[in-house]
Amino acid sequence: MAAPITASPIPGPQTASTDGPSPNYTPALASLTVLFFMMGFITCLNDILIPYLKAIFRLSYTQANFINLCFFGAYFVMGIPAGKLVQRIGYKGGMLTGFLVAALGAFLFYPAADSRSYPLFLGALFVLATGVVLLQVAGNPYVSILGPARSAPARLTLTQAFNSLGTTVAPLLGSALILKNLPTLDSAAASAAIDVRAVQLPYLGIGAVLVVISGLLAVLKLPVIAHAPTAEDPGRRAYHYRHLVYGVLGIFAYVGGEVAIGSHIVSYLGQADIMGLAPKVAGDKVAYYWGGAMVGRFLGAYLLNKFNPGRLLAFNAIGAVVLVLISISTTGEVAMWSLLAVGLMNSIMFATIFTLAVAGLGRHTEEASGLLNVGIVGGALVPMLFGLVADASSLRWAFVLPLLCYAYILWYGLRGHRPQQA
Repeated sequence: MAAPITASPIPGPQTASTDGPSPNYTPALASLTVLFFMMGFITCLNDILIPYLKAIFRLSYTQANFINLCFFGAYFVMGIPAGKLVQRIGYKGGMLTGFLVAALGAFLFYPAADSRSYPLFLGALFVLATGVVLLQVAGNPYVSILGPARSAPARLTLTQAFNSLGTTVAPLLGSALILKNLPTLDSAAASAAIDVRAVQLPYLGIGAVLVVISGLLAVLKLPVIAHAPTAEDPGRRAYHYRHLVYGVLGIFAYVGGEVAIGSHIVSYLGQADIMGLAPKVAGDKVAYYWGGAMVGRFLGAYLLNKFNPGRLLAFNAIGAVVLVLISISTTGEVAMWSLLAVGLMNSIMFATIFTLAVAGLGRHTEEASGLLNVGIVGGALVPMLFGLVADASSLRWAFVLPLLCYAYILWYGLRGHRPQQA
């Protein structure tokens, strides 16, 4: 492993080296694109898994969203422990451990499907998500400090674009391998006839890929990052910074809104007054939602070097609000495409909120990353509330929740991200 490289607080100025040329971080950043791709792929498969398990176990919207509750609830339970683990074993050790834990969770899908047990599915998801939490906690700050601090939002947005590539591919592959096996009739007999191998084989493949990646990562030399020493009060903690606390809520709102929409696109497009699409066809459309995020992130990597990140975040939040309002107030293709276009507005949100939230935290960066990943529990709670509202009224009314999420992100982009000690 290479000698430690000193890094300053994000996004403050990097410590300059006087002993030779600047370090070349390109190989490390290139290798991390695989990590972000797999995180996106695994996470977005939930959008396909939800209608599959909803059919096989004949679940309500609320019951089906226990999938999101278990997956994203792992961020709430494991976010802070993951941050402490990364502080102890380093960024590379955290990523390596994350891949192996995620692989274990993927392998557990085989016995869960074989037994047709919904609780076992949820348990496997929690283990899988724990591995993804470790990957997030280690990967996001590592990318942020691998290079000039001023370009941290753009750099993380670019790597997040490969995360979106994973989220774009996952619905297409998932709908082809999984949703095509769903029955056309909603009955107990049809549910019992669903082939469980449709979910077993894809997750066995995912587990095998994760094991291979962990092996390659183990032999890969990555730069070791150490934060520059400061005269900061030793009793100060990450949560003493108000812009970080607001950022945790921003991550909560972003992931909650994004997942609530993405997890219900198949059901929404199946509504008679929207498009009346079959699950397989609607599942293919989910790729446009995540594909929009991918395109927006590649574009955002350029724009974030040209425009103020906070204002660009606020602009995208306004766009998301407008598009959701258009969708829930119209029908047919207008309702469909306006909702799918929200993915484009989501594109830069995670990376921008993350880098604004860890601005100036220095040695607290790993702890802050753990706290920010706790905010990802929004992907569990907001979709659960979404399902409750949908069951009590309609899917259209449930979209009020993502609207509130994007309204908060608008405020964070304009004012909440400004660094102040709490």
